[in-house]
Amino acid sequence: MAQVTELAQSARDGEAQVLPSLSGRGQAPRAGRTSPALWIAAAGLVLVVVIPFAFVILQAIFPELGRGSLAAPFSVLAPTLSDPVLLRLALNTVALGIGVAVISSLIAVPLAVFRALFRVPGAVIWDALMLVPFMIPPYIATLGWIMTLQPYGYLQQLAGFNLAGFLFSVPGMAFVMSLNCFPVVYFAVSRTLAAVGGRYADVGRVFGASPWRAFWRITLPLSLPGLAASLLLVFAMAIEEYGTPAALGRRTGFTVLVTEIELRVSDWPVDLPGASIMALVLVLLSFSAFLVQRRLLSTRNFQTMSGKPQAIVKRPLGALAVPVLALFALVSFVAAGAPLLAILATALSRTISGGLAADNLTLQNFASIWEDGAGALKALSLSLSLGIATALVTGLLGAVAAYVVVKTRSRGRFALDVLTIIPNALPGVVVAVGLILAWNQPWLPITPYNTTLILLLAYCCILLPQPVRYATAAFQQVGDNLEAAARVSGASGSVAFRRILLPLILPNLVASMLLVFAVAARELVASLLVAPVGVHTVASFIWRQFEQGSIGLGMAMAFVTILLTALIPLLVLSALRRFGMRRDVL
Repeated sequence: MAQVTELAQSARDGEAQVLPSLSGRGQAPRAGRTSPALWIAAAGLVLVVVIPFAFVILQAIFPELGRGSLAAPFSVLAPTLSDPVLLRLALNTVALGIGVAVISSLIAVPLAVFRALFRVPGAVIWDALMLVPFMIPPYIATLGWIMTLQPYGYLQQLAGFNLAGFLFSVPGMAFVMSLNCFPVVYFAVSRTLAAVGGRYADVGRVFGASPWRAFWRITLPLSLPGLAASLLLVFAMAIEEYGTPAALGRRTGFTVLVTEIELRVSDWPVDLPGASIMALVLVLLSFSAFLVQRRLLSTRNFQTMSGKPQAIVKRPLGALAVPVLALFALVSFVAAGAPLLAILATALSRTISGGLAADNLTLQNFASIWEDGAGALKALSLSLSLGIATALVTGLLGAVAAYVVVKTRSRGRFALDVLTIIPNALPGVVVAVGLILAWNQPWLPITPYNTTLILLLAYCCILLPQPVRYATAAFQQVGDNLEAAARVSGASGSVAFRRILLPLILPNLVASMLLVFAVAARELVASLLVAPVGVHTVASFIWRQFEQGSIGLGMAMAFVTILLTALIPLLVLSALRRFGMRRDVL
């Protein structure tokens, strides 16, 4: 054994001596050399992130910026930061974010372990079902839970009791939000664990470790990049979510930063400087979580691929088959089935007060959608188109930005990494305000303002961190010698990226793009504020129906949208599965 160890050490020493001596295009970018990918990523981030965020900062500094004046700089900063209410709002926000992250991990990690390491029957179908909760708009899902668990709600009509006490509490609010967020953790951890595989745990088993100890000490730590990245996203999603805290938190007196920001923007008198300052506090909270993640991942090496990728061999479930399938079914029903049934019951109701009665059922709300008298079909097609465009733009930009941060030594890569996390700390309402301030300037010769392009910019700004974090976690598991070998063989940096690195991170990247599509297709706040006059997305259409008291029509539109946005990812996953089978055959 000692001789084997010495030979292995000699081989590593030899590799360490050979690789630094490579020259020309066989070398990875050195420290101080600017990668072309950096310029591409920087240009995209300036357009998508820097411009709206810069105007948010300017608005916080210059309170009269909206009137075209730079007078009285910093005059609002001290009064807002010294307000004791701000500290309470910040503590509530952090507590809610941590609670949602913890509950999401408790739900998602066991499911992800079974999905990645074992042959789960109907795995693709379960993946699609796990994506459904993420496709349900949070404010719609929350309304469904209110109608189900409130006094005289659907649960009490069916079972004789209600859970209003739990629902209208901080733990209940965190649980409802976790049902919407846990797919982020599930997809990230399952894909990361699939890349790790069970071969390292098998080595631990050979040396006497129990199955549980091998998983806890070997497999789970190697999946830490995906887990940390997904929990960061969940925390950021929770602290900037508006719908659920507004619907549930106000009844319990639990307010957070984002609800206060919306209040200052929407209620008269409008306080744009105060809202911008609170948005910057959200940025600091999210940035702190980002630094914790970065510190955690920088202390260890998580590379699990340093040569030709090996086939993933999954174990049979055996006696665990029935309990595991029951667990998947239970989570799917609670997270997706129950809200969907509540949405469908409301969509089929002639009147809300009529309850679950046969004479109260009607299809008129669905018929009204297809009649398109209120522009429902136009709103649906616009939202689906924007969702696809947002997924493509953020996927491409996210992959390039993650490559620069992880695989190059270009100057400015840390600043680039910081820019990619900032948007997820900005509430959609603040992003919308920044875009309005930035692009509604009279001196601009060309502007996307009052066009659907500004909606695309808003969605990309809000959702860009998801592909970046997923791609970053995937790049951290790919050894540098793969790209170096391609460069030695004469491949350019772009060819090595396209032919080697991109296929290796594609599962993580596609998963993130599917999540981006799901969110973009139902984004609410930015759609309400920056959509051109007379143009409606699905979210703004549903919101308008609620304001007009047509809750049944709004729920019918929500149900149709959820079905369509679930079908598209399912088709994509099935196509990728067939493509993978063909590659195996070839």
